[in-house]
Amino acid sequence: MIGRRAARLLILLGLAAAVAGCSEDMSDLRTYAAEIKARKSDDIEPIPQMRAYEPFAYRPDDRREPFVPFTEGTEQEQRRSNSGISPDFNRNREPLEEFPLDALRMAGTLKVAGTHYALVSAPDGVVHRVTVGNHMGKNFGEIVAIDKTGIRLVEIVPDGLGGYMKRDASIALEQ
Repeated sequence: MIGRRAARLLILLGLAAAVAGCSEDMSDLRTYAAEIKARKSDDIEPIPQMRAYEPFAYRPDDRREPFVPFTEGTEQEQRRSNSGISPDFNRNREPLEEFPLDALRMAGTLKVAGTHYALVSAPDGVVHRVTVGNHMGKNFGEIVAIDKTGIRLVEIVPDGLGGYMKRDASIALEQ
């Protein structure tokens, strides 16, 4: 067991060692500071001068009104965007409408009780039986005709002007 005297002695020796580490010799610090001060500094670029604000006076002469929405295109294109054509979003989607048209393959045709059907192979491996009036493809395509060589559809696609237009499409019988 260390006595109180020994503990005090150890504390005093520790303090003496700490004080001895703090010497007055700072020559290396003064040398480093002198080196830094002796370095040549780079020239600082002057602050750029700001040009005075020049207000713009709007003269409507032949320019369009700036606060009216801009619509470009010919009158025919504008009429087409307001043609009233639009897909039926309330109709239940059919299974072949989840695939793009180019991913579907026509495998053949059949005739049952006087009705012509086409056999369409989907990418998931299922073969579907479709007839005129069924829908397929991502663009609301409706089948309008089926013959031995293919399926003809009418798709409803965006016209780029906020409306829709009809477009013919087809799937040929895969040989």
